[in-house]
Order: sequence, then structure tokens, then C-alpha cells
Amino acid sequence: MNTVVNYTEPRIKHVTISDELITAFLVDGRVVSVPLVWSWRLSEATLAQRNHWEIMGDGQGIHWPDIDEDISARGMLYGTPAHRPHLEFA
Repeated sequence: MNTVVNYTEPRIKHVTISDELITAFLVDGRVVSVPLVWSWRLSEATLAQRNHWEIMGDGQGIHWPDIDEDISARGMLYGTPAHRPHLEFA
């Protein structure tokens, strides 16, 4: 017996943000949530900045223009938190 598996890139159709979670609703029906603290920019953003998001491209990710933050659907699925850059002064 042969089984055909159709792998497609995850695509986001809607997003909700709470004080603790970023939740993405995918086109294929899956719902993925990650902790808000995975994005230091979002965790430090105002409520208005958090709620001003755009779907990137054909649903490949989410963009927050006010804070220049992007989170991909793949990153949410595979657990890839953003790292805060370390600034060094001379």
C-alpha cells in the first residue's frame, strides 16, 4: 500500500494576541500558540502596537510594522524564539 503525503508550507490566516500568547490560525485548520515572551519586541510593545499586525505574503508569517517584528509560521510551528541582541559599547 502506498501512502501519499502532501507537505505544504504552513500559512497563517488570522492572529490573536493576549497578554501571554501569540496565537496563529492556519489555513489548514491548525491553531498554533507560542509564548509572547518569545518575542522581546512584542513583550515590550504597547497593546496598540501588538494589535497592529499584518499577514506577510500568502500567510508565511506575521509582521508588526510599528516595532519592526516578524514571526514566521514555520518558526511558530518548530519553536524558534527571537533572541535579544546584545549591545556592546566601546
